[in-house]
Amino acid sequence: MREKEAISAYLKLLQAKGAVSATLHKRALFLDQLSSRLTSKTRDSSEYRTVIEDVMETIPTDDWHESLTVAREFYPFWLKDIKAIAAMNINPGFDIIPAQWKPDQITLKALTDSLVTEKFDTSENWPLKAYAQALRHEGAEQSVVETRVKLVKIILIRLRNAPEKNNKAYRTAVDLTLPLFNLKQNRRLFLVIVREFYHFWSGNPEAAKMVFKEGSDNFIL
Repeated sequence: MREKEAISAYLKLLQAKGAVSATLHKRALFLDQLSSRLTSKTRDSSEYRTVIEDVMETIPTDDWHESLTVAREFYPFWLKDIKAIAAMNINPGFDIIPAQWKPDQITLKALTDSLVTEKFDTSENWPLKAYAQALRHEGAEQSVVETRVKLVKIILIRLRNAPEKNNKAYRTAVDLTLPLFNLKQNRRLFLVIVREFYHFWSGNPEAAKMVFKEGSDNFIL
């Protein structure tokens, strides 16, 4: 069975990288859930994303980040994409240490309501303005720009007490904000936006141009 082979290869690599038995066991349990739903699915991002969305509905909110981390890492194994696995292995693309930081618990309504009075400092306003300008350059209408900027502000608020400004903190904040959205289409929109915005936030707007060109129809962040 292709899923079992992919799971075995993934877990063996994690073990070689020093993942402890408790981590391997927890990830194996999650992958077993995926495996039963991936059987007979076509190997493409759309099928994989749909399965992930369904499985995540059964996962406790606090475990979303770790579960989505596994989903991202396992994806090239499921595809049998040897080049992608090798690139992840070099870069290093595997995260075997549980997140030490999580954003504060809050409701989406509280976050949205806070945008009315929330102030953003220079380090937050620069990527916000650059992202909005890039959207306009791509031909986005003002209503679209305003909607996306509001969602971007939510992720900035979630990141404020992160100990470091890096991709791990960003992913953690994103993954633990996703379950605040009740509707799948809203989660998808949020993922599209934070994927685009990441390059502005990290100070690499040139890379963002490629995201706009390629599109963001992928849950992989």
